[in-house]
Amino acid sequence: MAQWQEVQQLEKAYLDQVHQLYSEDHLPMEVRQYLAPWLEDQNWSQAAEPPMGEPHSSQTHMLFQTLLALLDDQYSRCGSSQEDFVLKHNLRKSKQNLQAKYQECPEQLANVIANLLQEEKAILSRGLAAQQAAAQPPSSAPMETDRQQKIERRLAETRGVMQELDRRVRHQEELQDAFDFRYKQSLQAVTSFPADGAPASPELARQTQQLQTMLNNLDQSRKDVLARAQELLGRCEPLRDFLLEELAEWKERQRRACIGAACDTSLSHLESWFTGAAEPLFQLWLLLRALGDQHGKLSYQHDPLGTQLPLLESRLKEQLSCLLRSAFVVEVQPIMSMPIPNCRPLVLKTNSKFSVRARLLVKLQDRNHRLEVEIAMDKDPPNVKGFRKFNILTSTSKTLVRDDAQMKGLVCDFRHVTLKEQKAVGLGKGGKGATEGLLAVTEELHLITFTLDYKYQELALTLQTSTLPVVIISNNNQFSSAWASVLWFNMLSPDTKNQLFFSAPPAASWAQLAQVLSWQFSAATERGLDQEQLQMLAEKLFGGDATAASTLTWTRFSKDNPPQFSFWTWLDGILSLIRDHLAQLWKDGHIMGFVSRRRERQLLKRKQMGTFLLRFSESCRDGGITCSWVEPGENGQPKVRSVEPYTKQELNSLALPDIIHDYQLLAAENIPENPLKFLYPSTPRDEAFGAYYSERREVDLLEQKKYLNRRLIRVSARQPNEPWMVEGAVVAHPAAEGLAANGLEALEPGPGAQEALEALEPGPGTLEVLEALEALEPGPGTLEALEALELGASGLEALEQELDMRFDVADSGVLRGGDPFLPPPADVPLLGLPGNPLFLEASDFPPLQVDFKDFQ
Repeated sequence: MAQWQEVQQLEKAYLDQVHQLYSEDHLPMEVRQYLAPWLEDQNWSQAAEPPMGEPHSSQTHMLFQTLLALLDDQYSRCGSSQEDFVLKHNLRKSKQNLQAKYQECPEQLANVIANLLQEEKAILSRGLAAQQAAAQPPSSAPMETDRQQKIERRLAETRGVMQELDRRVRHQEELQDAFDFRYKQSLQAVTSFPADGAPASPELARQTQQLQTMLNNLDQSRKDVLARAQELLGRCEPLRDFLLEELAEWKERQRRACIGAACDTSLSHLESWFTGAAEPLFQLWLLLRALGDQHGKLSYQHDPLGTQLPLLESRLKEQLSCLLRSAFVVEVQPIMSMPIPNCRPLVLKTNSKFSVRARLLVKLQDRNHRLEVEIAMDKDPPNVKGFRKFNILTSTSKTLVRDDAQMKGLVCDFRHVTLKEQKAVGLGKGGKGATEGLLAVTEELHLITFTLDYKYQELALTLQTSTLPVVIISNNNQFSSAWASVLWFNMLSPDTKNQLFFSAPPAASWAQLAQVLSWQFSAATERGLDQEQLQMLAEKLFGGDATAASTLTWTRFSKDNPPQFSFWTWLDGILSLIRDHLAQLWKDGHIMGFVSRRRERQLLKRKQMGTFLLRFSESCRDGGITCSWVEPGENGQPKVRSVEPYTKQELNSLALPDIIHDYQLLAAENIPENPLKFLYPSTPRDEAFGAYYSERREVDLLEQKKYLNRRLIRVSARQPNEPWMVEGAVVAHPAAEGLAANGLEALEPGPGAQEALEALEPGPGTLEVLEALEALEPGPGTLEALEALELGASGLEALEQELDMRFDVADSGVLRGGDPFLPPPADVPLLGLPGNPLFLEASDFPPLQVDFKDFQ
């Protein structure tokens, strides 16, 4: 099923995220809908990056024109119905907008589509995970905690008490009405007696006695009602405390979820509980108002309403205020609105849009007037030199509205909010003095505050809540450092409003850090780190004696010290590499990843020859992955070999499974062989990676061939007298006519000549080779040509022995001198050729005659 079809089957909450993703006009949703299969089949990431030295990519222009042609085709298929009329209008408008916006810069469109597809995939993963969790059997659902059970019991009790109190108030009102009616009747009877003061009749005495009895009953009823009201408030206080504890735990879960933990951040339970706790309090408020009206109509000596009612009202107002202030929360922490790769919450960028959502967990009474929420940046900024200040450019006020999805609480969505840094007075353009403060830009913590003024009858409240601290950057290259600050703060700070946390950041224990690091991988790749991988990282940081109590400082974790880079820079580069190129391989467990070289040798030497594993390089700043395998060595002892790490640059050209599939080395008798046979521990290579191999399309063959011949020792099967194809040249078989005795006169000088010369030592059988190689100069195709030569038994043996790739235990454990994937590093100086009489003068060789028509 296509990704777009799966996205449309998600629940409403995740569909809202998709709608928000396409709320901007970067790519109309109609285009995404009708061109879904084609859009998902293209490599937009590669199209977004033009080749080196070229301002534009021909592939990008071709994709852009194809997209417009497909829109025309879809337009022509529309009929003449009213619905098709609207569709045709939208398609034509979409095409015109795309042409106007991206005609001159199609790479920008390719980048937008690539980011949108990646964000869609992330939303789809979260939605499917939520559906799977909801589909689990009830027995596997987490059990209610003791506190949650107490909350449910208290809510039921308060509802029962409230119902009984309401019944008693109505009964009391009936008693008061009856007393009032009888009292007025008695008063009329008294005024009808003669003025001469005749003695009262027995009927009057009886009525007076009845009135006294009715008043006593009314008095008792008022005392009972007030007692019930006190009982209700007494039950609500521990309920409120339980709710505040649950809310604190939810905020902690939300905080962990922001840094990658898989936590339930749903507010449905809390919203139901807060509303359930507030409803009886609002009802009690109305009952106390009714009791006040009764007291105004009828009062007597020692009336309990006169003394106890004000106290009850004050206590009720206090509880309502506390409950409502606590119920105003930030439901969705700030996150960038634009589809940016590796987008993470709590990291914002100036002049870029972000979204944030506040929610009131209580269904309010008396919604006759609008409730406005104000948003502000750093209402109480720290008094620190150079601390930056920001203005919100968009509207700072939004209306609190009812959430249609849940129909309980009230929400306020601030979307497409933009920040701009204030210019510091007297510091000139750009406020450059901001960097002179005590804190680095990525260590400044800023708070976004929401304020809501609420009034309910005589109850007037100001509700306020704040986001978790955010880091505001101005350049994309600060994302990684900013995220490191977010991780460190939320891992260690007990105070979520401490904006000066990084003025003296505490150290983290390995137990704390290991958990957070595993969260980063599970959040980005759906597979966390196991104990062996974490142990390797611990040893990298603390050595062999690492324990859970070992501590790491903030500086050592995040601060680069050129030419060395920090632990986080290295790890985040690996995360980026996995996310962009190795996500499925990592998720399926085919990459061992974090394993030391010592442990690597221990694992491989115990396995059958050809067993290999994949691990991450420890020397690549931006992430690299290397392959190591075991093969027979000298005296039959197992020998471990590795290749130079592959980075994004190489993996952009060819996927890692295809590299593993195409990997070949020269074996005995000049026969090509792939040494990678079994993925550790014993899975056959094609069984492990077969599902990931790419289909070789004709349009891609040329680029892949260039890449393979550039990056690999590529040896193909050949027949006698058959020409040998190499990158940049055609070399005839040695038996063919026209090849000189030394076998090299038909070659163009290639870059491989220098490496071959450096590796050779004079010895028997090599004279002819050395004499022929001296005249070579670097040029494309030489190394491949050398592979094609028939050097003779003794010459070939000497050449292969000297060019053999050796495992360097003392250094990096990577092949040196003959890496089948990569040329020697640029920073390694070329060795000088030994002065030896075997090397002849250049004048001893005839000049090379190169016909460029022979090159392909």
